[in-house]
Amino acid sequence: MSIDFKNIIKPYPSPIITGRGIDLDFPMLAGCLALLGLGLVMITSASSEVAAVQSGNTLYMMIRHLVYLVIGLGACIVTMMIPIATWQRLGWLMLIGAFGLLVMVIVPGIGREVNGSMRWIGFGAFNVQPSEIAKVFVVIYLAGYLVRRQKEVRESWMGFFKPFIVLLPMAGLLLMEPDFGATVVMMGAAAAMLFLGGVGLFRFALMVGLAVAAVTILVQAQPYRMARLITFTDPWSDQFGSGYQLTQALIAFGRGEWLGVGLGNSVQKQFYLPEAHTDFVFSVLAEELGVVGSLCTVALFVFVCVRAMYIGLWAEKAKQFFAAYVAYGLAFLWIGQFLINIGVNVGLLPTKGLTLPFLSYGGSSLVICCACLGLLLRIEWESRTHLGSEEMEFSESDFAEEPTHGR
Repeated sequence: MSIDFKNIIKPYPSPIITGRGIDLDFPMLAGCLALLGLGLVMITSASSEVAAVQSGNTLYMMIRHLVYLVIGLGACIVTMMIPIATWQRLGWLMLIGAFGLLVMVIVPGIGREVNGSMRWIGFGAFNVQPSEIAKVFVVIYLAGYLVRRQKEVRESWMGFFKPFIVLLPMAGLLLMEPDFGATVVMMGAAAAMLFLGGVGLFRFALMVGLAVAAVTILVQAQPYRMARLITFTDPWSDQFGSGYQLTQALIAFGRGEWLGVGLGNSVQKQFYLPEAHTDFVFSVLAEELGVVGSLCTVALFVFVCVRAMYIGLWAEKAKQFFAAYVAYGLAFLWIGQFLINIGVNVGLLPTKGLTLPFLSYGGSSLVICCACLGLLLRIEWESRTHLGSEEMEFSESDFAEEPTHGR
């Protein structure tokens, strides 16, 4: 007996199950798939030497990355099939789950320590990085808060400060790992969402001032952070010590020149540049593909981030405010990670371990990026079709009469 899966899923329509076939935001999908494809190529190239020494197989990292990519695409499909209203209802549960994961990761015996940081929870051969999940869950929770308390956020100090009762303890847990980069990205995205949610300019300026003061105190509180801050301004003064990573990254950029040394021909990946396939994959890309390849990659990132912002704008125009705030928040997460990672690679920011979305090796980051893509595609589809309410009754005619994709 055959099973009609279409009828089973019919009460929960999605961009991939409509009467008109697949109905996605293809420009956004194409941009992200291009980044994923480029990431797979660069991981294969940048990790070949390390993989050969560590496992005896030059393609070991590439195979693992491909597995993560398949899981990520599966996560993208799953998130596309879940109504945005469901995410809104589950916001509190997600927030509690995020706190639980961040507590678990700092518990000895549960969290795994890598390079002096407790940022991972091990599941057999795979590691899960809770901070990647927590950042997205915070965005979903805060989007719900901005919808529920919109007037309070815009008009009172209490509505402005309430989110920080949740955000500050979470930031504290991230700093205990320690994961300074994830803390900055999460708090930056939250601040941007509050600003777009209608927080007055004076209160926003005060928040920015307090954030700058907090960052200054946190940097001075840990000697290694202060050393990184001092070193990055002149990495050549200690090129074989604290400035080693940055100097090797800058050498990679210099060797790449305009058109690069050719795909797979990087010298810096041969144990000169630490973390060449994770935090500094952009440096290897610059060496092999040159300025032209680097600028094309940056252009792809700019397109994807701007498109995500536009998805939020379209949702706001459709009066789907929760979806709009989620889209804005996810866009700012990507923008934050992109700016910090590129800034570190080119020497504009102190060295900080933060992955490049869609490109860097790392299962948690890749899977979460793909899940975020699925959320954005769902938001765009719901705002365009105005079928974004889970309580509505749908029929096949609803999908047959959908307007053509005009964005």
